[in-house]
Amino acid sequence: MILVRSLLLALAMLLFTPPFALIALCTFPLPRLTRYRIIALWAYTMLWVVKHVCGIKYRVQGAENIPAQPVIILSKHQSAWETMAFQQIFPPQCYVLKRELLLVPFFGWGLALTSPIAIDRSAGKAALKQLLKQGKERLAQGFCIVIFPEGTRIAVGEKGKYQIGGAWLGSHTQAPVLPVAHNAGEFWRRNAFLKYPGEITVSIGPPIDTAGLTPGEVNERVESWIEDEMRRLFPHHYTHAEQPQQPA
Repeated sequence: MILVRSLLLALAMLLFTPPFALIALCTFPLPRLTRYRIIALWAYTMLWVVKHVCGIKYRVQGAENIPAQPVIILSKHQSAWETMAFQQIFPPQCYVLKRELLLVPFFGWGLALTSPIAIDRSAGKAALKQLLKQGKERLAQGFCIVIFPEGTRIAVGEKGKYQIGGAWLGSHTQAPVLPVAHNAGEFWRRNAFLKYPGEITVSIGPPIDTAGLTPGEVNERVESWIEDEMRRLFPHHYTHAEQPQQPA
């Protein structure tokens, strides 16, 4: 049954993505936020399929922590699920992503019209300058900015190195930073075709005031809150990592 449900989800994505991409191209003359709201209908459609076909639901803790003004969202990244679900959970948003994603047929074309900040990760300081310039623009345009500080999808129960970019943007714009923990990878596993039914928990932490903080201090606070929250909510995924090693 899980295989059949996963096949139906893949088929739905295959059928819905090309026409939505064409609709997205037609939104080009519209204001950025209007474009975003139209293109986000693709994510809402896919989430309906994920819920009713694959049996993956979600609940949100800490929704009251989402400020009225645009923020920088720094989150765990475990699957493609959160890139869709965040469009329901948070106000209009754009993603900081590698520019190669914009070249993916249909999906990348639609993605390009959601006002992402597409950077060349190998560009070093030039990428940070671009991030700051476009980050300020997107915040002023009313977008939250989503960044996955670990840089890539990390399996639930594991931890990657927290990169400084998101904290650096928060420190230099003084926009609040919102840490987010979740366990999407428990049901939508990294690089796995099969999707397992269950309920994902998304926990949103209190906004971090970045005024007067260095990027390193912001990064430490984000990492500390997210990793502590992951262990509090999903301790069964961390027991193996915390077992004391037996002496040789």
